[in-house]
Amino acid sequence: MTLVLAALLVACSPMQKTETKDMNQLSFTTEQAAWMSAIACDEAKGDLVALESAIHNGLEAELTVSQIKEALSQLYAYTGFPRSLNSLGVLQNVVESPGKALKSKDKRVIMGEDASPLSDDYDALKEGTRVQTQLVGKAFEYEFAPATDYYLKAHLFGDIFARDNLTYADRELVTVSALSGLEGVEPQLKAHIAGARNMGVTEEQLQGIVVAFAANGLLNEAGRLAGLLQREWPQGQPNGAYAQYFVGQSFLQPYWGGVANVTFEPRCRNNWHVHHGAVQVLICVSGKGWYQEWNKPAVALTPGTVIAIPEGVKHWHGAAADSWMQHLAIHTQDQPGAANEWLEPVSDEQYNSVQ
Repeated sequence: MTLVLAALLVACSPMQKTETKDMNQLSFTTEQAAWMSAIACDEAKGDLVALESAIHNGLEAELTVSQIKEALSQLYAYTGFPRSLNSLGVLQNVVESPGKALKSKDKRVIMGEDASPLSDDYDALKEGTRVQTQLVGKAFEYEFAPATDYYLKAHLFGDIFARDNLTYADRELVTVSALSGLEGVEPQLKAHIAGARNMGVTEEQLQGIVVAFAANGLLNEAGRLAGLLQREWPQGQPNGAYAQYFVGQSFLQPYWGGVANVTFEPRCRNNWHVHHGAVQVLICVSGKGWYQEWNKPAVALTPGTVIAIPEGVKHWHGAAADSWMQHLAIHTQDQPGAANEWLEPVSDEQYNSVQ
């Protein structure tokens, strides 16, 4: 079945381009951005099974086929044609299966509109140079490889970024998400974090990528990105409901997908406790702290540290004596009746021994 026929069978609800889109703002809702981040990361990792699931959920959240297609097409410049084409094939199979693309029977796949046509006198090199300068923050010349410099300016930032079915901010969210899924490209990831900020992606939206990864089991990728963001996260509200299980003041900020950020003031720590029927994962995002299992040495928590706490293991975690600390927490592998068992406080003697 062709995509044209699928478009006739699947109800379309394209956005009308009645006004100029702000290219320096995300066009996604929080949930849509989360699924687009997962889609881009799964594409980069070549995990087509996870990608298919993320695409289904993205369509459920009303991402358009056009938006997803554009993101996967753009990523050939960052992850290579093989992964881009494989991923486009997954999207095509989903779209060409009417009735199976969405879980909710009362929803329809939204095809969306393609990019607006460019004018006959469009200068890809000139426009691409302007866009690249905005992204980098200054004029950039790759004198060592002038052909590559031309491809970047004229093709990537000229031809591809000119397609307005994704904004510049959308494209940088996609790029940061994909590069987070690749090992050994930290310099490029760090550069694109800065580029995302220059293109209008807010700190909250960048942090949302980490949250999306954590919620979707992309734990190492969440840690990799969190370790490079190097900014404090929102503190949230005083953690009054659990204050009896903490020494010192903590704060709680819930996020999308069952992820929560816990902020600890210096010397604050939770009691010894055990998770029954679930694995808890901690991802340190700011500051410095400690994690310790019973009868084992303490492990330092710094931005990017990922700790998977086995079910049934007695442990505690908290801030260092001279630093605030923030970590994301999420439970995985939940079993029926999963619960926390809170135990005795971590004594000053125990706490001081790890500082």
